[in-house]
Amino acid sequence: MVGFFTLYIGAEWLVKGASKLAVFLGLSPLLIGLTVVAFGTSAPELLVSVVSAIKGKDMIAIGNVVGSNICNIALILGISSLLYPITCQKEVVKRDLPVMMGISGFLILISLDSKISRLDGFILFCALIAYIVFNYLQDKRRVFGQEEFLEDNKTEEIRLVKNIFLLICGIALVIFGAKIVVNSSEDIMRRFGISEKVIGLSIVAFGTSLPELATSVVAAYKKHMDISIGNLIGSNAFNIMCVLGITALIRPIYISGGIFQSRLLMDYIIMLFISIAPYLMARHDLVINRKNGFILLVLYLAYVLYLYLFPTSLQVAWLLQSA
Repeated sequence: MVGFFTLYIGAEWLVKGASKLAVFLGLSPLLIGLTVVAFGTSAPELLVSVVSAIKGKDMIAIGNVVGSNICNIALILGISSLLYPITCQKEVVKRDLPVMMGISGFLILISLDSKISRLDGFILFCALIAYIVFNYLQDKRRVFGQEEFLEDNKTEEIRLVKNIFLLICGIALVIFGAKIVVNSSEDIMRRFGISEKVIGLSIVAFGTSLPELATSVVAAYKKHMDISIGNLIGSNAFNIMCVLGITALIRPIYISGGIFQSRLLMDYIIMLFISIAPYLMARHDLVINRKNGFILLVLYLAYVLYLYLFPTSLQVAWLLQSA
């Protein structure tokens, strides 16, 4: 209970701080969700991948990102849209979802030689900087033209320090709450004699995505749809460009057994397919509705079943990661 309460309070503060900070800086909540919130909730993935690479556990570093990206869209977006249908802006469907799809495809290309080199890491990190700058410039141009948006918020007294404090504390509480939930769940399951594999599939592999889940669900509940969807899309982009980019810069990532023998290619294709799904769902009416949410959840359950029936070295590494 303490863990879930901490998660909720952290997500509440994170969403509140992010939304008000966006207004204070004259930026859209979508940009804040795509960058600041996404980077904050991706902190566990960054920590796990960097530490794993330093220790020479390359497959954990990759599995952490692939598993988290699949979980972010199939499970978290699925739950969020099942509870509260997500309305997307045109920019999300025309720009940000294609970027997420494109960077997922690019990861496949640079992995065909069975490694992610320092050069690949540098390219990924530069792509991240370019993505942030491009979004910022586009956002400033769009918000500048929305005088009504700025006018509606002129009377609201916002203190920059307070909002940054809320944002940072929210991120910290969300990550800390996720850790409590994971540890408590592991202890309970071990007392009932449940195997390590089942614990990995149901709890540990889910642990690093709890911050995104709490943040996106609370943001959707508070009707901050831009932060909800922006958090997930941004988190997936950050996971590849930032997490794998920084990790590869520190130490090249080698794919054990090769991309084909380890069946990593299949996991990549599943991640790419899951990344395409929200675009197909929202391209006409810009809404990811409850039906779409149900479909995404079914896809996630199918992936979990796939993990059980056809374990690979990548999947085992992901299951054994430390949340």
